[in-house]
Amino acid sequence: MFRVTQFMQELITPTPAGPRRNPPGPVVIWNLVRRCNLTCKHCYAISADRDFPGELSTDEVLRVMDDLKAARVPVLILSGGEPLLRPDIFAIARRAKALGFYVGLSSNGTLIDQEKAAAIATTGFDYVGISLDGLQQTHDRFRRKAGAFDAALNGVRLARDAGAKVGIRFTLAQDNAADFPALLDLMEAEGIDKFYLSHLNYAGRGNKNRKDDAHFRTTRAAMDLLFERCWRSIQAGRPKEFVTGNNDADGVYLLAWVAARFPEQAEHLRQKLVQWGGNASGVNVANIDNLGDVHPDTMWWNYPLGNVRQRPFGAIWADTADPLMAGLKRSPRPVGGRCGRCRHLAICNGNTRVRAWQTTGDFWAEDPGCYLTDEEVGVAQSPDLALER
Repeated sequence: MFRVTQFMQELITPTPAGPRRNPPGPVVIWNLVRRCNLTCKHCYAISADRDFPGELSTDEVLRVMDDLKAARVPVLILSGGEPLLRPDIFAIARRAKALGFYVGLSSNGTLIDQEKAAAIATTGFDYVGISLDGLQQTHDRFRRKAGAFDAALNGVRLARDAGAKVGIRFTLAQDNAADFPALLDLMEAEGIDKFYLSHLNYAGRGNKNRKDDAHFRTTRAAMDLLFERCWRSIQAGRPKEFVTGNNDADGVYLLAWVAARFPEQAEHLRQKLVQWGGNASGVNVANIDNLGDVHPDTMWWNYPLGNVRQRPFGAIWADTADPLMAGLKRSPRPVGGRCGRCRHLAICNGNTRVRAWQTTGDFWAEDPGCYLTDEEVGVAQSPDLALER
């Protein structure tokens, strides 16, 4: 996750740059249930509105939670499917809070009524992220259900009014990019605390729709708008929290944005971005799916590292016998192509490896989702490289 607001605030109140410090354990996104009342076209879990056999029981979830605490995991994001379809979701969340985790809820929002909004608030979720894919017509088309937008927005409002910190999550694709400015306006109008822009990743149902990924020019325009809105909110003295995910080239693009507007502060920001270090899959972010399989992040569902029913999470996460995990934990990572020659490798860390794997079968090939030009990354163009891409 790339915290745009945090880095832009460095332009106002700079803090000393230092070496990269990894947290004691990874953030864990935990898909507690695969069932969902929607069938979204970009779903990485390929969920459906039916029960899936073999999911972890309540007792198993609580036992694994103890393992996560022993592995010094600081954050749990409870996800699905739709996590509110698990009858024990609030009991699980209460136990997580009692153990001292920062606990987030990732929901489509459609099932949040007044009763659930009150339960979300009293349970003490630190953050509730609700997905909107655009305005009404676009969102309902993406979610494949009429009325999904109205229900989700109602869920946003109910959770907000109950006192929860709520954020909008938006997955940018070519056929919903036109709605992006209006969603940012909606965030302002509704008094929403946070906006998370996710780039489309080639995983699950998103992999089958890679042809709909936003063209690079559209991606850059969206990032320009996000940066401008974020900077405007900071200057107004009421900064909103803007973050992005699934494309660590965003850090390099922000550096170019700052260099063009505040050149005297570009070197400080570059140092802070190097301290951040880019992609953290397999290091600072992990995933557990509904069956208990552990993955390097949520987009690697077809690459299991082990199962928490057979081995403690900490043992699975520390095991570098797996070639993917060994490479992800290396610094610098053994990336090739443009990524290996990029002058900003220390910032983005080779970007999202799952896109390279899905498109080439090679973990370490260049990331085809990088929207930066050869000039921006300092890579000399060659006829062979151009033909290859």
